[in-house]
Amino acid sequence: MGFMHKQVIWQSFRRFFQVGLSLLVAFWLGFSSFSQSATALTDEQKLVSEVWRIVNRSYVDETFNHQNWAAVRQKALNKPLDNSSAAYEAIQKMLKSLDDPFTRFLDPEQYRSLQVNTSGELTGVGLQIALNPETGKLEVVSPIAGSPAEKAGIRPRDRIIKIEGFSTEKLTLDEAATRMRGPIGTTITLVIERDGEAEKEVQVVRDRIALNPVVAELRTDPQGKSIGYLRLAQFNANAPMELAHAISSLEKKGADEYILDLRNNPGGLLQAGIEIARLWLDSGTIVYTVNRQGIQGSFESSKTALTNDPLVVLVNQGTASASEILAGALQDNGRAQLVGETTFGKGLIQSLFELSDGSGLAVTIAKYETPNHKDINKLGIKPDQVISQEPITREQIATTRDRQYQAAVDLLAKDAVVARTTGVRN
Repeated sequence: MGFMHKQVIWQSFRRFFQVGLSLLVAFWLGFSSFSQSATALTDEQKLVSEVWRIVNRSYVDETFNHQNWAAVRQKALNKPLDNSSAAYEAIQKMLKSLDDPFTRFLDPEQYRSLQVNTSGELTGVGLQIALNPETGKLEVVSPIAGSPAEKAGIRPRDRIIKIEGFSTEKLTLDEAATRMRGPIGTTITLVIERDGEAEKEVQVVRDRIALNPVVAELRTDPQGKSIGYLRLAQFNANAPMELAHAISSLEKKGADEYILDLRNNPGGLLQAGIEIARLWLDSGTIVYTVNRQGIQGSFESSKTALTNDPLVVLVNQGTASASEILAGALQDNGRAQLVGETTFGKGLIQSLFELSDGSGLAVTIAKYETPNHKDINKLGIKPDQVISQEPITREQIATTRDRQYQAAVDLLAKDAVVARTTGVRN
């Protein structure tokens, strides 16, 4: 091989080595730059990323409302986030793109308030609210029994148009809840819209609200049989234990049949609904859950029913969420007949996550189906016997003025209810 030929080969090798070294250096510099940018995230950016990851991993809709979820994260992080308020605003905007009112961010105060609510005690006006997914309006699911809101005459399906003169048109659920909170004894003015009526102002005095969710009484039907009347106001952490105690007490007092009143019960903890279903069902599926992969999980009864006596369940438009899971389980398994009005229609399940700064995140992680595989979201559950009810006061519930209650009593008296605890009704 000639000298000139060797020199050409060496020069080519040197150029290749230099190019390769340059690429390696560029790659290393790029990697170092990426590592530095990843580790240089501010606390505010880390919080936004934390929320993004939870939603990315858990949200029920794998299309994220037909958008590039990674691009949503990048857009949120590209804006200056100088403080917590800016981070919270970025998170709320990011979540709003999902168009799901139940997937929402809660600042530390809101998160603590929600924890108190589900634990069994709260302060405020006592309203369960939701954003109507079709109209976008702030809607009352139900007032809590005995709350200031109920005493002021607020009803399920009322639309809250203004809070202290401020329009609710563009408020999130949590922003609306924050505006309605305040010190005990203070008054808040709400503008309410109701079907068939003109808008009106309602003044509500904030108070501490006791959340003992169970009312239990022994009644007598026209034939002299003893009716165990149970009204359940909410599915909080106390509900399964309180209801179990109430059923056991009524059994000892000689109850022959039962009426379970779930009217205006907005739901609450999923697990509470499942545990309460097990107090009535010895066998059968309680609910199916479906995540974004379409994989079904199920919760089953566990041979822990406290009674097999005949049962009628009262429902109305304010019966929602965990209440609908319970009502659907009892109806589909043939354990009870439902009397009243079509339920609210919230067939989605949320999970609550605590974030690193003490705030919280509620994420819709699945939908549920009744044992007969009915998807009730936005549709509700239709009762076996549809009975409309004009507005009545709290004192008139379960009296002769209560048409739905009287229909349940008549149903029991006619022996039309057969308690069955095996299998799912076709």
